[in-house]
Amino acid sequence: MTEDEFFSLMSRLAGAWSAGRAVEAADCFADDIVYVEPPDRQRYVGRAEIYELSGGDDPPPMAMTLHHLAFNAERQAGFVEYTFRGRRQYHGIAYVAVRDGRIRRWREYQYADELDWPTFAGEPEAHPRG
Repeated sequence: MTEDEFFSLMSRLAGAWSAGRAVEAADCFADDIVYVEPPDRQRYVGRAEIYELSGGDDPPPMAMTLHHLAFNAERQAGFVEYTFRGRRQYHGIAYVAVRDGRIRRWREYQYADELDWPTFAGEPEAHPRG
C-alpha cells in the first residue's frame, strides 16, 4: 500500500462511519482484524465484530473527522489522529497496520472531551496569538 492508498482507505472508513454505512466500514478491515483500545477497554476481533461496532443493521448517528495521518510504506503501518462522535465525542490517535489493502490491526488511544479539535489539541488557530 502506498501513502496515498492509506490516506484513501482512512477517508473511506471515516466517510462510511459518518454516513452510517456499516457494511462499507467493515469492508475496510481484514477478516482477522484485531481492534483494541488498551488495556482492553474495547476489543473486537474479526470483520463481523467490526460490523457490529459500526452499528450493524441499524447504525446510530456517528461521525469521524480525520486531522492528521502518517504512513510508513516499508512497514505497512501508519497513524491517524481523529475526532469521533457517537454517544460522546472522543479525540484520539490510532496505530493502523494494513495488509492487502485492508486494516489488519487498529490500536487506539482516545480521550472523551467536548472541546473542538483545535482547542483540544492546542493547534495555533485555536489561540488568537498563535
